[in-house]
Amino acid sequence: MKFAVIDLETTGAQPDDAIIQVGLVIIDKNKIAGTYTKKVNPGRTIPEFIQRLTGITNEDVQDAPTIAEVLTELLPLLQDAVLVAHNASFDVGYLQRMLQKCGMPPFSGRVLDTIPLARMLYPGMPSLNLHSLAKSLGIAHEKSHQADSDALATAHVLLACLEKLRRLPLLTLQRLDGIFAGAPPALADLAWLIGEMRAQCEASLPLFLDNGRAFRQIQLHVDDWTDEDFSRDESLVDAWANTGFNDFLAEIKARLKRKFDRFEERSAQDEMIRLVHDSLEQGNHLLVEAGTGTGKSLAYLLPALYYSAMSGNKTVVGTHTIHLQEQIRTRDVPLLQEVFPFPIRVALLKGRNHYLCLRKFEAKINTLDFAYDYDDRITAGQLLVWLGETETGDDEELHFGPHGAEFWRTVESDAESCSAKTCPWFKKCFYHRAKNRANQADLIVTNHSLLLSDMKAENRLLPAYRQLIIDEAHHFEEEATRHLGMEVHYFSLLNALQRFYKDNRSGLLPVLAAKLAQSGDEGITEWTAALERLFPEFVRLKEEWDTLTQLMFDMLAKMNAADQSEQGQHILRLRPEQMPSPWPAALEAEDNMYIGISSVLNDLKRIVDKVEPRQAELEIEGILGDISAAAAELSRQRDTLRFIMRMAEEQFVYWLEASSAYKQKSLLLTAAPMDVSPVLRERFFAEKDAVVLTSATLSVNQSFDYLIEALGLNEAQKDGRLVTSVLKSPFAYREQALLLIPRDFASVRGNASASFIAELAQSLSSVAKATGGRMMVLFTSYRMLRQVYDLMVPELLSSGMQVLGQGIGGISRSKMIAYFQENPSSVLLGTSSFWEGVDIPGEALSCLAIVRLPFQPPNHPLVEAKCEIARRKEQNPFMRVSVPQAVIKFKQGFGRLIRTASDKGIVIVYDTRVIETAYGKYFLYSLPGPKIEHLPTRSLVSRIAEWLAEREKGDST
Repeated sequence: MKFAVIDLETTGAQPDDAIIQVGLVIIDKNKIAGTYTKKVNPGRTIPEFIQRLTGITNEDVQDAPTIAEVLTELLPLLQDAVLVAHNASFDVGYLQRMLQKCGMPPFSGRVLDTIPLARMLYPGMPSLNLHSLAKSLGIAHEKSHQADSDALATAHVLLACLEKLRRLPLLTLQRLDGIFAGAPPALADLAWLIGEMRAQCEASLPLFLDNGRAFRQIQLHVDDWTDEDFSRDESLVDAWANTGFNDFLAEIKARLKRKFDRFEERSAQDEMIRLVHDSLEQGNHLLVEAGTGTGKSLAYLLPALYYSAMSGNKTVVGTHTIHLQEQIRTRDVPLLQEVFPFPIRVALLKGRNHYLCLRKFEAKINTLDFAYDYDDRITAGQLLVWLGETETGDDEELHFGPHGAEFWRTVESDAESCSAKTCPWFKKCFYHRAKNRANQADLIVTNHSLLLSDMKAENRLLPAYRQLIIDEAHHFEEEATRHLGMEVHYFSLLNALQRFYKDNRSGLLPVLAAKLAQSGDEGITEWTAALERLFPEFVRLKEEWDTLTQLMFDMLAKMNAADQSEQGQHILRLRPEQMPSPWPAALEAEDNMYIGISSVLNDLKRIVDKVEPRQAELEIEGILGDISAAAAELSRQRDTLRFIMRMAEEQFVYWLEASSAYKQKSLLLTAAPMDVSPVLRERFFAEKDAVVLTSATLSVNQSFDYLIEALGLNEAQKDGRLVTSVLKSPFAYREQALLLIPRDFASVRGNASASFIAELAQSLSSVAKATGGRMMVLFTSYRMLRQVYDLMVPELLSSGMQVLGQGIGGISRSKMIAYFQENPSSVLLGTSSFWEGVDIPGEALSCLAIVRLPFQPPNHPLVEAKCEIARRKEQNPFMRVSVPQAVIKFKQGFGRLIRTASDKGIVIVYDTRVIETAYGKYFLYSLPGPKIEHLPTRSLVSRIAEWLAEREKGDST
């Protein structure tokens, strides 16, 4: 096969923009056979941004050939070749328009896009941006956004993909070929390539390769989980049983010193190790704030593993973020496995929906039941390739394309449709594999979500345990509120309806009807007809849901027109004593929905009851299980909608919210408990022997009072079962960090004025020039971020700096962070999700700006409700609720700057309330000891330059 890999640089991304450079690489017989590159005179001025992006100036192209001259040279090179591009719709689209414009015939050969190809063949690839993809595949790509370099990188990506295709098991290629059979025209050429590869493989190999892991025509990486052996020589554990923890710890440290030449003991880490050990041994709860650099993961894992092995009691570790779970799994646990004197058994267990159900996936690809004909085939191919590589079946290993998450929801594991030991896939099941490993482990790593789901399910989801460590514990109250609350989104109920019937081809009911019709049994005709009579009922329910949600959105927008949030969200708290006038009509519509859903579920149950005795004969066990699960979900959505709209519990707060941009399709109805502490106290902490809660940000002004009350730990404190400790970071913050407060900077209340935005943008731009970029700015308002972004971009463009704005340009959070780290002369503007979980060590981040103190909106229904509770307790709601929450988030934001002992940098707080108000001291006193200075705004840049020069001078001496 011959391929022509093309890349074009243009004056912009609009259809009428012009080409300024062409790059082409010819691949023949799996080798690069030639290259072609030419700059093109576009006949217009190249925008400054494009010049900076590509490195191609107006002078570079003023004597270059026209596009017609270049195409005359290019066309012969494309003869008999498959045209390939990275994002082919862009490059091939421009090529075809230019050919038409120049009066030349269009390219009529096959076209391949390396983006869907790479997504399918490298299912865990975090980014399909050409530079990131090339880097991940070990491909040199030195001149990004230059056509010759981009074309060469794309060619190497194609060669890697072709090699990966050749190495796929024949069975996987055969199933891929089946998935793309009958694909839409946009996938025809990809289907052709897979067919060619299958033919080559079948010609060179026996028809069926049996490596022992192919099952029911799907190639798997794993063997039966029932054959896994987690036993260990317990005599190795017994040998340490009588030595005591101190001797054991001394042995671990000795081994760490032999392993790492620069291993240094940290007093704070040692203290935390002993606190965690004592908590587990003595049966106390522990609140421990461990500053950045303490090494808290090892500080709780080490004593937890020792305790579990010695006592035989299982310990559970729960984290909030996937990032920390992966760090524990890939970094901390392997290290401890190396230095422990006996084998340790650690398992990762997540909620069931994170694991692929092989039975559902098999049915999906056998029936080609695709809601999105293009995207679902790519996702199905992605999963087929992944199944030949994964050991866990965990969706966190995957990076989906459009509609991939929706596809996953149709094939994820769930309890309702699981037939357990009667399922033909049972011994391969990823969920049961993970649960089996957890049952045999000393320590289970999971997430806050599963901990709380287990509590709600009366401890049926996790293996029995009474010792627990909660990391990132500052999120636990928020997560508990979410789990103990309820919500219905427009799409959650819509998807529950369309899971049964979307059209005559898609949905569980059409699939079941088709399978029944295939039986040829005249007695089944009645069942099929009964199913088909339900089709229009689901269409009617969908129309009723649209009517109800439109009514609620109109009501919400009308009442909230002048009071929407900074993100353009309309939010309306629902109160029984203060309901809007259209509410009775909404209740009547909900009542019709409730009756309608109940009716179709009852009718469906009667049909299923008749069919069920013959399910084995008709081979419909799987789909009946899926219908049962879908019915349970629709029933839950129905009941939740009723609970929220009838405001069934006094201790809950209820509200509606929706985006002004996406209207009724963004409608969300929520019910949340006003106070989770009673439930956590009685059903969580009281049932555990020891719970350790840790984070870098738990205290407010060295006190844990806020968290103790919020989590319901008051009684444990009264009983003497609660130990608290603040462990300082080992970093020298006074030398490493300078916090500056421009004391005369304009204050802002509510929505910022145009003059405030202009002054802020100007100050940030001046600081960015002084630091050479390497700057992150944290906002509490997306609106303000966007306004500042628009002013900073032209200001910094002339200085060669790139401004990255969260939510601007369709760049994901992870891509923004990666770009920021790789490009020092850039400024990153972020909102809520950037205040924590962003780890950018070294010189990539040297300046952090906090625009406003991160108070939650006081009119948010949940904040309002918590403040009402504080008032009833005769407490100051602002000081009891708003300030502690803001202080904890402020500490998280500050923590983005100093990540290692060698980091140094500046934090600027533009919100003068930290020095002008009585509560401001709580923010500053809660920080880990940076040098703090107040100064006039006009002195900001000179002080920053002076401080950075002092640090650089100190580093060089």
